[in-house]
Amino acid sequence: HISNSVNPAKLKSHRQRWNVRPSEMSKKTLNPIRAIVDGMKLTPNPEKPMIALSIGDPTVFGNLPTDDTVLQAMKEAIDSHKYNGYAPSVGYQKSREAVSNFYSCPEAPLEGKDVILTSGCSQAIELAISVLCNPGDNILVPRPGFSLYKTLAVSMGIQVKHYNLLPEKSWEIDLQHLESLIDDKTACLIVNNPSNPCGSVFTKDHQHKILAVASRNCIPILADEIYGDMVFPGCDFQPLAPLSSDVPILSCGGLAKCWLVPGWRMGWILIHDHNDIFGTGIREGLVKLSQRILGPCTVVQGALESILNDTPPEFYQGTISFLKSNSEICFSELSTVPGLNPVMPTGAMYIMVGIEMEHFPDFQNDVEFTERLVTEQSVFCLPATAFEYPDFFRIVVTVPEEMMIEACIRIREFCARHYRPRSQDSHDLDQ
Repeated sequence: HISNSVNPAKLKSHRQRWNVRPSEMSKKTLNPIRAIVDGMKLTPNPEKPMIALSIGDPTVFGNLPTDDTVLQAMKEAIDSHKYNGYAPSVGYQKSREAVSNFYSCPEAPLEGKDVILTSGCSQAIELAISVLCNPGDNILVPRPGFSLYKTLAVSMGIQVKHYNLLPEKSWEIDLQHLESLIDDKTACLIVNNPSNPCGSVFTKDHQHKILAVASRNCIPILADEIYGDMVFPGCDFQPLAPLSSDVPILSCGGLAKCWLVPGWRMGWILIHDHNDIFGTGIREGLVKLSQRILGPCTVVQGALESILNDTPPEFYQGTISFLKSNSEICFSELSTVPGLNPVMPTGAMYIMVGIEMEHFPDFQNDVEFTERLVTEQSVFCLPATAFEYPDFFRIVVTVPEEMMIEACIRIREFCARHYRPRSQDSHDLDQ
């Protein structure tokens, strides 16, 4: 009886050779900026020092340090020895309450339970997409827009549909186009305000119109508001949630930009759900998903309350007046360069510049244009093809003022060298 039994190990197919392959998910994970930049031939002109206007990190040049109170809060958190262990995966209750108190307002009240702390705003965005979408669903993302939305969605088997922003209307959303993309598989609308890469800030009126589209079609919103308080003096930033009467919103933010510490990896999701549309399901889903990496750095969490409450207003004002001044320099310099059309920003750290490609026949597209700008002038701007938006480039305005001025002089020189009037223009001159 026993001798008839087959050895179970022999039933399994036996591999003859090693075959370890990367997963489908890893193969589907693509960062468009990396893909484009890595493909560019970037050899700066050895006679000119390199000016990189391409990196969205305000700390690189050392001219925008965070405030001393922020550093002090971190030192005290370390010295307390209280924050060396694990925190709950959604964050310490005290730290969550510090965030909810900071952002709560009568129109959109928040409590600690409405906050999920995350490892940077990018993880907040990942959790929000993960909790709202299944493979086969689609999400609506801005064009031009931050490339991470697509990177995350595609790797999860979620389709990405791009809705257009209108440069002639200071990058407002083309609402008709947005609504035309919605179907029964649309799981989420991503609204990024203030915008990377545009530096635009939506009016209250425009945000009401965005909410009306979401409300009519019962689509929840992921509001990427990482640049929330980074708006120029005289311009008003209005978070989306307080304007919503029914649309549930996951608002993503973090310390990175306003407090100038992107490497500290502290972000958050604020759950705004007046009408209990998310119910317990979405909240429990976010808690479960947060358990995949056991929450963000506990030391930063320990410092969070003090960072939010003790940073002086002058610190924020200093940053934004610097960004505004640099943007104005850049805009006024480049708006008089034939063939370039900068769009004046009102917030964030970026300015988008249109290239009239027909006047630059030496180049096929924005990638070639920006590539040659490095070769000839040692100035690196990101071609907006990286944001799904050809024939523009993005400038980061966090560089020191004298570098910004020098970069603009070099861009002007480059354009003067390559600009050609179109044949009909020269024909008009002959008349």
